[in-house]
Amino acid sequence: MRVFVTGASGHIASAAIPELLTAGHQVLGLARSDSSAATVATLGAEVRRGELDDLDGLREAASEADGVIHLAFKHDEALRTGNYMAAVDADMAATQAIGAALEGSDKPFVGTGGTLMLATGGITGRAGTEDDQVAGGPRTDAANHLIGLAGRGVRSSVVRLAPMVHSDLDHHGFTPALIALAREHGSAAYIGDGANRWPAAHTRDIGVLYRLALERAPAGSTLHGVGDEGIPFTTIAETIAAGLGVGTRSVSAEQAPEALGFLAGFAGLDNPTSNARTRELLGWEPTHPGWVEDVQAGHYFA
Repeated sequence: MRVFVTGASGHIASAAIPELLTAGHQVLGLARSDSSAATVATLGAEVRRGELDDLDGLREAASEADGVIHLAFKHDEALRTGNYMAAVDADMAATQAIGAALEGSDKPFVGTGGTLMLATGGITGRAGTEDDQVAGGPRTDAANHLIGLAGRGVRSSVVRLAPMVHSDLDHHGFTPALIALAREHGSAAYIGDGANRWPAAHTRDIGVLYRLALERAPAGSTLHGVGDEGIPFTTIAETIAAGLGVGTRSVSAEQAPEALGFLAGFAGLDNPTSNARTRELLGWEPTHPGWVEDVQAGHYFA
């Protein structure tokens, strides 16, 4: 297939694009800057210069492709400006534009969500499954729209990513952010007793998952990009603290913004997540190290 990939210079694409190319697909990667274009070209993909806000350009690229993987989200802009909802709105507009170009084609359209959407949507205290759906909310609305394209002749699927997608390719995700905060404060923090759990997945396993979703996922599928089902936050803090040679500390919800920065609103969520249905549906099996082993390997602290 000729595959159009947004977010082609980002973390997930750094594994997904080589996986697609190795499987014999052609990749056209969206790049908004010279540096992004160089990264995409180095991965071996053809570069398409453009912006996520160029909806006509997205529609054109999608209509000319055999399938689309939508990875782009304005994380940097949301953090820089504090206007997260502007990034959410841009993601929805891009999803709608790509979907409109693909209607009636039966082409695959793989989008991206997050497992934390389940916890913020009230699914907690048990492992969330692919059958669990949330009625609405930031980013959830775009995921729901994409899944609904199955009724309009699009082979749509959404990969819900674990909050910690980790590997030596991960330079700006939640794991580096937690490490930076622990280094800054001299301790790795957790909220309350830290018994809440976060799932995790290795970047290279996620690259395989996106390729399989493109090739095999039935229309309307929700998939879980999860390797570790749920790591207690105390274990996350202890692993980071050991790598830095510092201690851990419990903080209250009121103290969390100072200790955990922009992650304070998420760090206390209980988000264990199952991948059983995804593995059954696609034959996907994570094979790379889990989060604790990967962090203990030391590359995050180099």
